Amino acid sequence: MVARDSYTFSELERWLDQRRVTEIECLVPDLTGVARGKILPREKFTEDRGMRLPEAVVAMGVTGEFPEEGPYYDVISPTDQDMHLLPDPSTVRIVPWASDPTAQVIHDCYDRDGKLVPFAPRSVLRRVCELFEAEGWNPVVAPELEFYLVARNTDPDVPLKPPIGRSGRSETSRQAYSIDAVNEFDPLFEDVYAYCQQMELGVDTLIHEIGAGQMEINFFHDRPLQLADEVFFFKRTVREAALRHNMFATFMAKPIAGEPGSAMHIHQSVVKKSDGLNLFSNADGTPSREFYWYIGGLQKYIPAAMALFAPYVNSYRRLARFTSAPINIQWGVDNRTVGIRSPVATPASRRIENRVIGADANPYAALAATLACGWLGLKHRIEPSAECKGDAYLGDYALPRSLGEALALLRQEKDLAEVLGEGFITVYTEVKEIEYAEFMKVISPWEREHLLLHV
Repeated sequence: MVARDSYTFSELERWLDQRRVTEIECLVPDLTGVARGKILPREKFTEDRGMRLPEAVVAMGVTGEFPEEGPYYDVISPTDQDMHLLPDPSTVRIVPWASDPTAQVIHDCYDRDGKLVPFAPRSVLRRVCELFEAEGWNPVVAPELEFYLVARNTDPDVPLKPPIGRSGRSETSRQAYSIDAVNEFDPLFEDVYAYCQQMELGVDTLIHEIGAGQMEINFFHDRPLQLADEVFFFKRTVREAALRHNMFATFMAKPIAGEPGSAMHIHQSVVKKSDGLNLFSNADGTPSREFYWYIGGLQKYIPAAMALFAPYVNSYRRLARFTSAPINIQWGVDNRTVGIRSPVATPASRRIENRVIGADANPYAALAATLACGWLGLKHRIEPSAECKGDAYLGDYALPRSLGEALALLRQEKDLAEVLGEGFITVYTEVKEIEYAEFMKVISPWEREHLLLHV
């Protein structure tokens, strides 16, 4: 069998022929991780080998709004010009829930000169990975993605609640790692695993997390771009499966008050191309200087990257003291209270876990940003602080407390802009400012309850 990362267009055509595919979902992930694109008949897809879309399609906010003026249009043409989208053959997957044989293929975005569009999330991750590759290194990642199953909710003014399981009851208490609690949703997860198998997604372990109706799926470690694609596909898959079982799956960072938030913990290491050995370990098995420099880079740059790790106003509700989410950038070995954890592992498997990232983050942008932080640590030989061996929740907050604060920090950080691309940072921050302004127009129940008659 041909390895996915070496698929060619001719092999893609054979793959489609073998499965008698009649339609293709041509997908491109936008800044929020939403799948944009077109559905083409097989003949049209084969004939064109790509499609055109307005370049702003990948550069809109979660509300679908665009900035009306400003630096955004120094990067994106105000004439709303097209970009050319080319399929990545290695990403082809069947759409298991489609009634007719349908495939889905992720596309990369190119400008009229044949260059990758710099503000497309997939382009940004490619850019960062190429920096590692130029040094003879291969970054390796493994996401752990948390999400909630909730009862169907069509009224945004009504709080979310756990769904009803096979027993006919909703969860009313926390069931961390409970097998029976997962089994409550066996019919749903049987479909999820069947879909993932048909799509050849590298999902590993399923567990019940702390919150009522909160689950976690772990992915096998692999190359960053492949894992970002798999997270992108998985989110579509579990949402679709949940709908078919009369419930919703949500990746909001904090969907239910009083319950823990959902994270996307990312384990990361670096392998040397020359000998396949882990850059983070010395020959005698001790942690290498590069291991500590990588941690130092995460510590220095995570605060400025928070708008990428926690991209919405809701994201910052998760990052609170004693809530299973970090509040600072301390690091430690086998310590889940810190933002940067080094799990117990063999020297060959030594890795660093970024626990700051929310489940709501765009997987491409989040992976690009965490690798960029580590890359800068390696290049600038940044020494980390002393290891935290106690409870990091007893320490001070060291992360931005709001989206507005995070955006200001991201704009000021020139090193990250150089690695991720100034055009991307400009487009991203301008779009997020629009979202933040939209949110500030909404008056919350808390404000009416406590301020209406008291101030």
